[in-house]
Amino acid sequence: NPYVGLVNHLRAAWLSGKTRPMEYRMAQLEALGRFLGEKKQDILEATALDMRKPPFEVELSEISICRSELNHTLNNLGTWMKDEHVEKNWATQLDSAFIRKEPYGVVLIIAPWNYPINLLLVPLIGAIAAGNCVVMKPSEISRNVERLVAEVLPRYLDKDCFAVVTADTQETTRLLETKFDYIFFTGTPSVGRVVMAAAAKYLTPVTLELGGKNPCYVSDSCNVQNVARRVAWGRFFNAGQTCVAPDYLLCSAEMQEKLLPALREAISEFYGPDPWDSPDFARIVGDKQFQRVQALLCSGRVAIGGQTDPETRYIAPTVLVDVQQDDPIMQEEIFGPILPILTVTSVDDAIAFINARERPLALYVFSSCKKVVNQVLEQTSSGGFCANDTIMHMTLTSLPFGGIGQSGLGRYHGRFSFATFSHLRSALLRGTGREALNTLRYPPYAPQRLPLLRTATEAKRHTTCTLL
Repeated sequence: NPYVGLVNHLRAAWLSGKTRPMEYRMAQLEALGRFLGEKKQDILEATALDMRKPPFEVELSEISICRSELNHTLNNLGTWMKDEHVEKNWATQLDSAFIRKEPYGVVLIIAPWNYPINLLLVPLIGAIAAGNCVVMKPSEISRNVERLVAEVLPRYLDKDCFAVVTADTQETTRLLETKFDYIFFTGTPSVGRVVMAAAAKYLTPVTLELGGKNPCYVSDSCNVQNVARRVAWGRFFNAGQTCVAPDYLLCSAEMQEKLLPALREAISEFYGPDPWDSPDFARIVGDKQFQRVQALLCSGRVAIGGQTDPETRYIAPTVLVDVQQDDPIMQEEIFGPILPILTVTSVDDAIAFINARERPLALYVFSSCKKVVNQVLEQTSSGGFCANDTIMHMTLTSLPFGGIGQSGLGRYHGRFSFATFSHLRSALLRGTGREALNTLRYPPYAPQRLPLLRTATEAKRHTTCTLL
């Protein structure tokens, strides 16, 4: 296996303790910041070549989010690294009990193509902050970003502790045959299963950031124009190639009639009379992906858009109506600029529809009624939840990001990234003296000692006082 030597080299560096000091971690994180600053133009050019991603979207979703994550980590790393002292029982009152946050060792990060900088560097920031050595595998589909990361990023990081591997599907399979101490994967559920199966061979812990069909319920009580703009922005950002984009709308037939002209107006406002000419609308990343998304246009009826151009991999911002539950577009994550609308009779009907399916990565609800928002929040389950907007919950480093069930396993962002890449090691430091106190637990056992031992070791329930 060509990767065993590389991983062994990184593991030797980790075992030497090189990555453990806070100063080392901070220096590597600062180097990442220099990469983002000095190579910003290269990042803009590479993402434009791969999928004609607008510079504004790259700045917002790739560079700014990474910089925010980096600054938040640098601001808090000293606090996160401190031992966490815990509550003690009577028997250990004179001892020291704490949780130490230790690195796992050599971590593998496999990144996807849709946000190739963000979804590689944000977990990398957490892995470095936690003191790990890292092998990074950028997606071969976004080949220009892959080349940039492989050629340039190693110049900024310690080559003894961090490496970039370029690999196709077959080579990635060989990479997964190597023993890692943690694997962080972002991609599809089908590949996530392959990663998890490979990790199981070594009992390697994993984080799987997958996807799914994110519902968006629009109640009858809302500002239709605001809903249309926020939904259109979230759905058509990056040409819909976003794992947390609203995947389909649920609303009443009456609300659909109001939403269609509002969505048409929002699309025209954002991208002009012909989005093909807009510099602010991206393209599908590859021919295979284009053909898959184009085939989904057969579902329902096109109400807005629907134009395609295979040569430039262009699919217009599209809204579908008269969509049925068993249509092809409702069987898989769309990952393209198509928004199907399905009608429901009530919020209860929408909740039942959502709960009959796999739990999504994100769930959205639009309503001016707090009761409706809270009902959807309380009666559904999803990785993340956002009311009266789309995607914006992703911008908060204080919120964990991750899926549940089919949409993923584990979470990251901010301190949650540090926690994900840290082994929580329990530690109890006792003195060598006071042996007389230990004789209660030694054989030969005496039943009369049990009450005292229970008092010394059992956690007690706090009593409550109820005022009548």
